[in-house]
This record gives sequence, structure tokens and C-alpha cells, in this order.
Amino acid sequence: MNKKTNILLLPGDGIGPEVCSSVKEVINCLNNNTEIDFLVDEDLVGGCSYERHKVPITDKVIAKAKNSDGILLGSVGSPIYESLPFELRPERGLLKLRKELDLFANIRPAKVFNSLVDASSLKRDIVKNMDIVVLRELTGGIYFGEPRGIENLSDGQRKGINTEVYTTNEIIRLGRVGFEIASLRKKAVHSVEKANVMESGVLWREEIHKLKEKEFPDISLKNMYADNCAMQLVKDPKQFDVIVTGNLFGDILSDISAELTGSLGMLPSASLGEFGDSKKRKSLYEPVHGSAPDIAGKNIANPIAMILSLSMFLNYTLNFKNLSDLLEKSVEETLNRGYRTKDIMQKNCNLVSTSEMGNLITENLETLLIKNEI
Repeated sequence: MNKKTNILLLPGDGIGPEVCSSVKEVINCLNNNTEIDFLVDEDLVGGCSYERHKVPITDKVIAKAKNSDGILLGSVGSPIYESLPFELRPERGLLKLRKELDLFANIRPAKVFNSLVDASSLKRDIVKNMDIVVLRELTGGIYFGEPRGIENLSDGQRKGINTEVYTTNEIIRLGRVGFEIASLRKKAVHSVEKANVMESGVLWREEIHKLKEKEFPDISLKNMYADNCAMQLVKDPKQFDVIVTGNLFGDILSDISAELTGSLGMLPSASLGEFGDSKKRKSLYEPVHGSAPDIAGKNIANPIAMILSLSMFLNYTLNFKNLSDLLEKSVEETLNRGYRTKDIMQKNCNLVSTSEMGNLITENLETLLIKNEI
């Protein structure tokens, strides 16, 4: 396991720096108790980058990202930047990072920890043991298709234009990731589109079916329209294992699945690119929650999603599944002992701060590493 690993840490805005402080503590624990040598380079993205450089991300940071083994990002954005031109807003830094690294596959797991089953807005029996993955295409579709823009019409009206575009290769490379993930889980994929009203959806359905028949005959594949999938997620979420879908629908469905767990503060995500010369995928890991400027600086944010994002990095980029599992177990044990941040607080539990939750998880991890002689 004796490997040097270069991490680019981009805390960003709002609660990003606070939750990243906790993940740095976990990284130090791994450095001290394993043979991995994490080398962390910290830089700016989002509003903090605009404040210093007048752009949401610099070319220097993009270059660092391309040369790293993986990126850990806290959050970007704040209402104070809403008056900026579109291309200078904090979110454009994240979108540029995804585009420049061609991070096309966004993995959003939604898992309900048994100790938090009552935190969900749905009934206990509907969400207990729920464990699903939404795989969202990230660099194509209506968010990037051309033509796009706002036009002034001759009659004084204005017209907004966005174009849904997908090619065979974009669909196939995402589908392959979805089938590969499913092969390690319950071997079940739901492919989601709107083939009843959109030609891009017809193409999506056809190409996913061809891929399944050619490369993944042992994986179950079902088609589902996006609106029905949204309904089914709140009606019977445990029917799903891996959901594979495009950019727009993935954006919506992943937020629905996230909310079923009770708190966005619990959920990590991974954005993956193609395999590079080092046989590692370009990758970016970030919590699902936003920058939450209303609670920034109060030391009350939940750092678990950020810590679990590191767990995904250990698994998907470094192939250290044993360490990833131990880190997730350290989170689960902390929750089982009744410790909660404000967003997941329950009766008869102990309220802790951001930093305290990070400390508790790190202590549990160190105990598990020593016990398992990693």
C-alpha cells in the first residue's frame, strides 16, 4: 500500500472550509496509521477565488487539478455573488472544473443509516435499509447543448433557448460505469429518460440496451420515464439499485433520493472521468449539500458528507476498499453512539459541533485501523 497520493483540496465557500477541516483531520489520521502518504495541496474555487483573482477558478488551479490523483471540494456559492455576470459566478468554477477534466459520471449514493431511519420524511418501513445509487451524466445534455441563450424577438418578446443533445459515445461511456457499479451490487439498473416525447431519450434507451446485450448480459435492465421515476422514488425507493440517467433528470432525481435519507449533510458524491495514463480515473469528490451561507462560521454544519466523500475517493480512485469500508464504519459507529450535529439531531442524542463530530469519527477510525492492523 506504500503509495504517495496527491490530493487537491478546494474548501470553497460557506461551510466548505469548516467541513474540510474535519476531512483534513481524517487524512492526517490515515497518514499516521497507514502506509499511504497523502500530500495535500489547498487552493481556491468559487466566491473566494473571485475575491482574490476576479475569476471563479484560475488556470493554475485547473492545471493542479489535472495533475492530482483526486480533488476534494467543499462547496461553492453565496447569494452575495448573484449580481455578478453569469460567467463569473462561483458555480461556474465548479462547472469549468468538471468540463476541463471531462468528469462525465456523477455518482450520488443515497444510503440510510439504521440509526437515522427516523430522520427521513418517509415512513420507517419505506426507507429502512435503503441503499441506492443515482448515476448522472455530467458534461452533456441540456446544460451544455448548443444553441443556447436568450434572444430578443421582433415583437418585443424574449426567447430562452437550451438544447438537449447526446451522442452515442456519451451515453455508452456513462452506461458502462452504471453497469460496472451494478455488477458489484445487486446487478440491477434502471435507465431513466423521456423516450415518449424526446428523441434524445429514444437514442438513450436504444444505446443503453445495445450496451447491456453486448457487454453486460447478466445485469437486469429496466426502462423508466423520468417523471415516473421521481414518483417511484418517494413511493417505493428500495425497488432501485442503480439509476442511470442524463444531466437534467439526474440533477433532479439525485436530490430527491438524497432527501429520502433525512439530511443532505450525510451524502457524498463522486464525479469521474476517463482512465488516464496512470490507470486512474480523473476524479472529484464533494458533499451533496451546498455552501449553506446561513450557518457558515457557526461550527454547526454536518461534516459527514465531506468525510464520506473521502471514503468514496479511497474506493473509486485508489481502490482501497478496505480503508473506505473502515471509514464508513467509523461514521456509522459514531452515529450508533448517539452523536448528532444539528441537522440530524434526535431525541435522547448528544448534540455536537462540526469539529467535535470530526474528532469523534477520527478517533473511531484510528481505533479501527489499529485493531485491523491496516
